[in-house]
Amino acid sequence: MAPLRWGIAGAGTISHDFACAVSTLPKADHHVVAVAARGLENAQKFAELHGIRNFHVGFEALARDPNVDIVYVGTMNSLRYEIALQMLDGGKHVLCERPLCVNEGQSKALLEYARERKLFCMEGISSRFFPAYGYIRNRIRNGDLGDIREVKVELGFPISKVQRIRMQHLGGGSVLDLGLYSSQLALWILEQSPAEIKTEGEMNEENVDVQTNVELKFPSGATVKIRTSGVETLSNTATISGTEGTITLPDFWCPTELTDLDGTIKFYPLPMSKVECIQKNSVGLRYEAEECRLRIEAGDLESSIVSHSDSLAVARVQDTIRKQMGVEMAEDYIFKP
Repeated sequence: MAPLRWGIAGAGTISHDFACAVSTLPKADHHVVAVAARGLENAQKFAELHGIRNFHVGFEALARDPNVDIVYVGTMNSLRYEIALQMLDGGKHVLCERPLCVNEGQSKALLEYARERKLFCMEGISSRFFPAYGYIRNRIRNGDLGDIREVKVELGFPISKVQRIRMQHLGGGSVLDLGLYSSQLALWILEQSPAEIKTEGEMNEENVDVQTNVELKFPSGATVKIRTSGVETLSNTATISGTEGTITLPDFWCPTELTDLDGTIKFYPLPMSKVECIQKNSVGLRYEAEECRLRIEAGDLESSIVSHSDSLAVARVQDTIRKQMGVEMAEDYIFKP
């Protein structure tokens, strides 16, 4: 099979890290052939840094590029829906950075359109593709933890002044940017939707959420407690407790180790990329890229690891948390679930 030919929409931090991650995969399987940005200088610099042959000004040109099979959409939250639609219109498969869209209704519209076009589309919840997640999944399904009773998750960094966080029209806020990692973990572990959601939090002067405390109660009786902050650094750890013991997952959104039931530590090292990533353990984005290749070669329109229904379930929880915080966006009135 010919390598999967990637285009990248956006030349920011996460797109940089994605290009670095793909560079660690076999060239016979993956090849980044094009990048697009709104400005010529950004696109050109990105292409030069990563050794990408083609660069485009504007995203429509990328959608029309005949040498691209799939596009990674790494733009601001508020732009992803529109850009992903452009790529689907151009006949391109899509891997879209999380959150897929700003709410459930918008996500549903995008995924339905992808299916109509018979194109693969996946939300890049990269955490689920790290090997540590696979190990935990097997432990849970084998009954090694017994019945899951409680999950505690913390994720926080002092990033409240970052533009993408503090500005609502960019799809900002700690819920969308950081909270999704915790919400998806809860649904992934329990494999069901919560019966009850309770949220408390703090807003900034621009009416954007910067800190949240969320409790999810599930039909199984399990409880998930989530703390998210864009103001301070938290433990950034998840603990999964069952009737037979606990597994601890440091850096749970991009884990390279875990503490098992018996207290032993398991390590899952990442390869080095030629160009250094900016964000922690972002080389792990390679795992979701490879999943895209496998699914496209199989003729699948979605992945069972982050299915379309998974993305909608996570978005539904995120929407509820936002609304309990009193955070509304224009898209909430336009796109209904």
